[in-house]
Amino acid sequence: MKIRWIKYLSAYSIPFAVLTSLYLGGWYSFIAIIYAFGLIPFLELFTSGSLKNMDKTQEEIAREDRTYDFLLYGLVPAQYFILGYFIMQVSQGGLQTFELVGMTLAYGVACGLAINNAHELGHRNTKGEKIMSKLLLLSSLYMHFIIEHNRGHHKNVATVEDPASSRYGESIYSFYLRTISGCWISAWKLERERLVKIKKSFISIHNEMIRFQIFQLVLIAVIGYFFGIQVMLLFIGGAAVGFLQLETVNYIEHYGLQRKMKDGRYERTLPIHSWNSNHPLGRLVLLELSRHSDHHFMASRPYQVLRHFDESPQMPTGYPGMMIMSLFPPIWFKVMHRKIASYKESQEGKHLA
Repeated sequence: MKIRWIKYLSAYSIPFAVLTSLYLGGWYSFIAIIYAFGLIPFLELFTSGSLKNMDKTQEEIAREDRTYDFLLYGLVPAQYFILGYFIMQVSQGGLQTFELVGMTLAYGVACGLAINNAHELGHRNTKGEKIMSKLLLLSSLYMHFIIEHNRGHHKNVATVEDPASSRYGESIYSFYLRTISGCWISAWKLERERLVKIKKSFISIHNEMIRFQIFQLVLIAVIGYFFGIQVMLLFIGGAAVGFLQLETVNYIEHYGLQRKMKDGRYERTLPIHSWNSNHPLGRLVLLELSRHSDHHFMASRPYQVLRHFDESPQMPTGYPGMMIMSLFPPIWFKVMHRKIASYKESQEGKHLA
């Protein structure tokens, strides 16, 4: 039991692939994107994963083992090392356009993992873990996520009020337009509500959204000042690749699933309102993100003890593969609408709106 955490070292394969891409350059600069969205999805076509959950004793041991926390913490300096190395590599002269594209995509892959880790840390209670979450989000220029996700998405998930929940028949490209703007605006509204409750001025240092915009603009300006406009634009491009991965995950996690309204209020979020995947590679690399039903059922549960629910709708393959499929709407609709129709005919699926 003491070495169960070893499997989560798989998460570090992403930073390793990214650094390899940045170090080798040339056509090798595409190694990270090929590994994350080529090799892993391909291998997961031949896997299904375990449906087993820990018993109470195993779960208690896992909760008390700080190694799981240290694995998360270690990814914070790793992300900033990658950011520095990325800037150093793309600022050197003589690189061809395709190399810059490959390296930018590699940094974007790192940002995708960073946002995922920020998501886990953002649900923790300590000030230090919250700061680490914000640092990771800063590297992807998506700091408002910690506000909107924790105070907005978890409250409104699987409803039309949630900009981060995709709707039946909505393509991912329409979703991008709605969710990126909608979540940013929602974060401002949520922060205003918080400030009203604690009787603080909206235009003040107490407004986290104002601070977040300043931090992000300062980072962009510093990179532009010291390394030039091109490097600054490549950094912004890599960050955009990162947060587009997040929004792609949001798209696939709740597609076509909606909570019922009861007595003028939405029912409690249940395991049936999130798509799950037990495919092992995606689970480990993404630190159990794909056991998403349990996360929304009880957001305080740390990643290492998230559970499988038999009643949760299950994806046909792992999260990386589903992310790729979502980019091709006709294929996505054909596969997922069939899955949704089948699920709604089951005993559990009849409870969906």
